[in-house]
Amino acid sequence: MSLGKTPVSVVNLGRIAYRSALQIQQHYIKQHFDSSSQIPNTLLLCEHYPVYTIGIRRAQYPAEEEQRLKDLGADFFRANRGGLITFHGPGQLVCYPILNLGCFKKSVRWYVCELERTVIEMCSKFRIKASTSPDTGVWVGNNKICAIGIHCGRYVTSHGLALNCNTELSWFENIVPCGIVGKGVTSLSRELGRDVTIEEATPVLLEAFSKQFSCALTEAQSFSDHTQQTVH
Repeated sequence: MSLGKTPVSVVNLGRIAYRSALQIQQHYIKQHFDSSSQIPNTLLLCEHYPVYTIGIRRAQYPAEEEQRLKDLGADFFRANRGGLITFHGPGQLVCYPILNLGCFKKSVRWYVCELERTVIEMCSKFRIKASTSPDTGVWVGNNKICAIGIHCGRYVTSHGLALNCNTELSWFENIVPCGIVGKGVTSLSRELGRDVTIEEATPVLLEAFSKQFSCALTEAQSFSDHTQQTVH
């Protein structure tokens, strides 16, 4: 482990239902507030089955809109993250950092900017020119390649980012992604004209995260089977 760098444990959950990932996040969040716990800052990596999620600004998504999206074959969840509606599904690398910002910098604005810079750095490794815009997330031109929506309570973060690798982008056609009219979505695969898998993208993202947050990443064992049995 590098001296002076904050340790962060990486847990790869694989493909998992969104509901289960929410409960696993809560497990790690509670550990941060347990004075007897020695749990480190954690980076949860996963991929979801098709699901539409909305953040705390949800007035324009009544029950009939929820049902319309469910009828397409996706799940639907109302979450406590920032941002509007988005899609998660196979081929999308989802990263949930459960971090105590007291170990980094106690600034939510700084944290979101660092997530954006992480993805921009990662895209540069693939020779993709990505950037920020007045709208949160990371963009390639007018197309969003990575959505960002976070929650932060008592300076402990949850939720995070969703990077399109080889995602089936047609799922986004059923919504206005993140509530932004007139802009589209893209993926690493679309930009490069070849198939870019989550397995290929993951180590590049982790390298960029480690650099941007000046932290030392260590691979942890998968979330324990015992705990998984209580998380459905």
